Amino acid sequence: FVLSYQEPMLASTGSTLLRASNIAARALGAAASGAVERTALFDLHNELGGKMVEFAGYEMPVLYDGLGVLKEHHHCRGEGCSSLFDVSHMGQLRFDGADRVAFMERVLVGDIAGLEPGTGRLSLILNENGGIIDDCVASNAGDHLYVVVNAGNKAEDMEHIRALMSEFSGDVSMSYLEDRSLVALQGPGAAAHLQTLTPSLNLPQLSFMSGERTTVAGVNDCIVTRCGYTGEDGFEISIPSENVTDVARAMLAIDGVQPAGLGARDSLRLEAGLCLHGHDIDQTTLPMEAGLAWTIAKRRREDAGFVGAGPTLEQITNKSFNRKRVGLVVEGAPVREGAEVYSEDGETRVGTVTSGTLSPTLGHPVAMGYVDRGYFKINKKLSVKRGKRMLPAKVARMPFTEARYYQGP
Repeated sequence: FVLSYQEPMLASTGSTLLRASNIAARALGAAASGAVERTALFDLHNELGGKMVEFAGYEMPVLYDGLGVLKEHHHCRGEGCSSLFDVSHMGQLRFDGADRVAFMERVLVGDIAGLEPGTGRLSLILNENGGIIDDCVASNAGDHLYVVVNAGNKAEDMEHIRALMSEFSGDVSMSYLEDRSLVALQGPGAAAHLQTLTPSLNLPQLSFMSGERTTVAGVNDCIVTRCGYTGEDGFEISIPSENVTDVARAMLAIDGVQPAGLGARDSLRLEAGLCLHGHDIDQTTLPMEAGLAWTIAKRRREDAGFVGAGPTLEQITNKSFNRKRVGLVVEGAPVREGAEVYSEDGETRVGTVTSGTLSPTLGHPVAMGYVDRGYFKINKKLSVKRGKRMLPAKVARMPFTEARYYQGP
């Protein structure tokens, strides 16, 4: 779920740090005001040489000394390698009660009733106008629902959910799991590396968006979910905060595992074509415009029981949307968020860039953004304004790099 790069480009660790710091500062401005918080891994980040910046109300590592965004990015994509990210700033929520599924199908667009125990899916929280309040991962944990929401939105998410709960007559309760931390182990080597610390868990049988409560590195009550935000195979692991440093140290002691910060997480997710809320999607964006209508299953379209169903389903049914999120390949220099997109001849403005960077994996600039109807088609030639220059660009398929999610044996 989460940064969008700014200039200058990937010329050096220093310039990369500047861009990443700008991102974090911008994201923090959108977060709730108040004292900056620290995750339970703050001391470990400093020990490892983490360059700490404010992001979504937390002090988080944007990169690590001796590594940097480029090395961290390439390591995560490297064969036999995996990267450890601290994502404890995300919000972990638990929903209990006999009517929890019915209630969450009011809150979320997804088919929550159809989730088998131990499985989850990406879903959306919408406002009454169909705008995306947040994207999240909702899982059926058996006797409760486990939902992970974005860091910068969690306070607003919970306020929105409480308001809906006050109107709901059934049996449901929400708990914020403030005593748990969350880490992500991502990369081609993630399964082999994690398996050494989870001998009782059969990872080859755990497919994408499946999870299990288990013991990790001798620590009980950990929740391992096969998912992530990089486009690679990987896991998000919920751990009691009092034990998370010990688990993180055990992971980093494995040959092939390195720490990675927010900077690499952003470039990885952009290559994977994944949205960052507040940049690529927000409360003015409807699912159809964002290319996220697939999160709304047929049954949910028929029952129309979620908040914002009217405007959302109208766009889907009548194809009445006038803009769409697309991938862009840009010639020349990378473009930043907010860059204006024009027709090929540069005469007509047709859209806006929402995220952009020089792809470390591909070696050329990529971006995503919204363009008007008539400019959606793959390979459609466009121009993007960068300063006083118009750079040639074309609409491209996303993800920009191959997705390597594990679908099972």
